[in-house]
Amino acid sequence: MELYDAIARRRDTRAEFTGPPSAEALTRVLEAAHRAPSVGMSQPWVFVTVRDPARLRTFRDHVAAEREVFAASLADDPGRAATFSRIKVEGIVEAGLGLVVGYDPTTAGERVLGRHAIADTGLYSVCLAIQNLWLAATAEGLGVGWVSFYREEVLADLVGFPDHVRPVAWLCVGEIAALPDVPDLERFGWRSRTPLVVHEESYAAPPAG
Repeated sequence: MELYDAIARRRDTRAEFTGPPSAEALTRVLEAAHRAPSVGMSQPWVFVTVRDPARLRTFRDHVAAEREVFAASLADDPGRAATFSRIKVEGIVEAGLGLVVGYDPTTAGERVLGRHAIADTGLYSVCLAIQNLWLAATAEGLGVGWVSFYREEVLADLVGFPDHVRPVAWLCVGEIAALPDVPDLERFGWRSRTPLVVHEESYAAPPAG
C-alpha cells in the first residue's frame, strides 16, 4: 500500500475486529512505531501488550462506565445523546489484543536535547510513534482503535506503570472484517471532516485560497 493510500484508508476501528494479529504482523507494526522521530533521540515510548481475557474485560468494564459518564453529560441535548448512543467507543474484547502506550520522560536522562523549552515534546514523540504504528497496521490490513474513555490512574494501575510513566493510549489492534469507507463519527453524524485551512504568515491573516 502506498503511503498516501494508507493515510487515506486509516480508520479508528471499533466494531470490525475479528481477533488478534499474528505475532509477525505485530512485530512489524511495533518496529514501525519504534522508528518514529523523537525529541533528542529520546525514544520515550513504552509498549505493554495485554491479552489476558480477564484483564481485557476489566478494562472494557471501566471504559463502559466512563462511557456512561459522558452519556450523562449529554442529557440536556437529546439529539446529541441519541447520536452518541449509536456510536461504539471500543473493541477491547473483540480485538483480543490491547497495546498500551506510555510516555517515560526518563529514557534519555534529564538533559534531553530539544526538550528544555517545551516539556511536551516528549509526549509529542510518543504520539508520532502511535501514528507510525497506525499507518503500518493499515498497510498490513489490520485495524487499530484508540480507546480514550478511561482514567489514566486506572490504566496505569492495570498494567503496572510506575508513577513516572504516563499512559497515553490503549490501542485495540487486530484482524478486521473490513475497514469502513467512512469514519464512524462522520457516518453516525457526530462530526464531519472540515476542509484544510492554511493561514499565511499570521493567524490573523485570512486563510489562503
